[in-house]
Amino acid sequence: MNEEMKRILTMVENGKLTSDQAAALIDSFEEKIEKKPLLEDSPYLNRILKVRVHSETNDNINVNVPIRLVKVLLQTGIGIASKIPQAQTYTENIDVELLIAAIDSELVGEIVNAKLANGDSIKVYVE
Repeated sequence: MNEEMKRILTMVENGKLTSDQAAALIDSFEEKIEKKPLLEDSPYLNRILKVRVHSETNDNINVNVPIRLVKVLLQTGIGIASKIPQAQTYTENIDVELLIAAIDSELVGEIVNAKLANGDSIKVYVE
């Protein structure tokens, strides 16, 4: 809980969360501590993050990644990426703390559903 609290406070400090949003997250963490085992023991980590790109030119992409792997990659990968100058361009606008908070909150369902001007569509969801 202590690490989650620090993350929430950092997000408030950086203006990424309002105090009301932070309070709601803290309440949800407290409820989970009372009701659920540790997240590492949670069946949620067995869920799959699915990325689907449907291209009008049939360059379709289907990616399935276990949530457990996503969390590990987020926690370790951003530190590695911060040391690679070329990767910093791609990662500077990614809020890793918010993504980890979403995983810790056991987010399920659609995250992204976008239809591009060229007819391509992108869907990202947890199932």
